[in-house]
Amino acid sequence: MTYRDIRLIGDPVLRTPCEEVTDINDGVRQLVEDLLENVDDEGRAGLSANQIGVSLRVFSWHIDGELGYIINPHIVELSEDEYQDGEEGCLSIPDLWYPTKRSWYAKAVGIDLDGKEKTVEGEGLMGRCIQHETDHLDGHLYIDRLERDVRKKALRDIRRLHIGE
Repeated sequence: MTYRDIRLIGDPVLRTPCEEVTDINDGVRQLVEDLLENVDDEGRAGLSANQIGVSLRVFSWHIDGELGYIINPHIVELSEDEYQDGEEGCLSIPDLWYPTKRSWYAKAVGIDLDGKEKTVEGEGLMGRCIQHETDHLDGHLYIDRLERDVRKKALRDIRRLHIGE
């Protein structure tokens, strides 16, 4: 297994929108393999390429026993009338969880390693994962979506715990 360090809040790669994959080459194949291997660990639901320092639009997931990936994902549908506001966490902001409002359902379209169109969709945790990881690829962290008072608390907690320093 190729263990990859998780980038923490404060690392500029997490705030930079990722580039589209334009060529499926050995480097992209290795990236997908690394993402799948590194997300396949206890307590991990999703992992984006920039969280391991690669600024390309790729993420992996491990939810309900399903391990998968998508390249160049873009959200094409969100439920407009059903939401979830459960606790959300992030490997790049370890050990902190805050209530984060997300659509209950999400659908993203991208490609697979053969360059064929791929759709990933889901409700609940999978819907949250799609939104969370796509946010990463767009240069956003889940704390950006928190209510103002909760976000202030989160930033204080991050400083108190010296995350990303």
